[in-house]
Amino acid sequence: MKKVNKHSPLPLHHQLKIILAELIENDVLQPDDPIPTERELCEFHGISRMTVNKAILSLVNDGLVYRERGRGTFVLKPKERHQLSCLLGFTEEMQRRGLAVNTKILSFERTLPTKKIQQALALRKGQPVFSITRLRCISGEPYALETAYLPCHLCNDLSQELLTDHSLYQVLARNFSLEMDHASQSIEPVLLNEYESSLLGVAVNSLALLFSRQTYLADGTPMEVTKAIYRSDRYKFEITLRK
Repeated sequence: MKKVNKHSPLPLHHQLKIILAELIENDVLQPDDPIPTERELCEFHGISRMTVNKAILSLVNDGLVYRERGRGTFVLKPKERHQLSCLLGFTEEMQRRGLAVNTKILSFERTLPTKKIQQALALRKGQPVFSITRLRCISGEPYALETAYLPCHLCNDLSQELLTDHSLYQVLARNFSLEMDHASQSIEPVLLNEYESSLLGVAVNSLALLFSRQTYLADGTPMEVTKAIYRSDRYKFEITLRK
């Protein structure tokens, strides 16, 4: 391990952060490996505990390591990437990348939409929607909590049985000839409440990413409104930009 340079203009805690990050990026430290203890880092680099703690906190904030009280600090597994340049459902994208996807349907009901969802789906007053809430998991670990709203008159025979262990988009295409064509999507940070955090297996008030998506058929008919909350400690999103 390199040592911090006390003659460098860079702050010591920042130097230490870079040194530890390089060990992780070079696979010297593997996922779930413990990093050196604060005492070991203090003694090796000849720096204060406060400096070491500041460096480690910065690594935690960057999503490179995680802390367990009474045990130490460990390297986080690399975040799964979600590409935003194409319109795919969660199941389709994860299966395309060879990942094991599990979905637990928490609720499936036919209900009247809120005024906002009614307008988004271009529905008349009194027209119902399917409200579907699902917990999305990868290799058994919860990653996202998703609620989708679909116009009942476009897929009236949709059922929980049809959706069990299947992609929503695939079911809509295969059973109802409804192909999703394009979508608009917004992303914003949110803090998880007690219910959301218990389902996703993280602490209350953890930071997450809220994705709000409105999806359309090729003729412009609005087909779906979805709100999905993703764990920010396990997932990152990539956007492809072209000139």
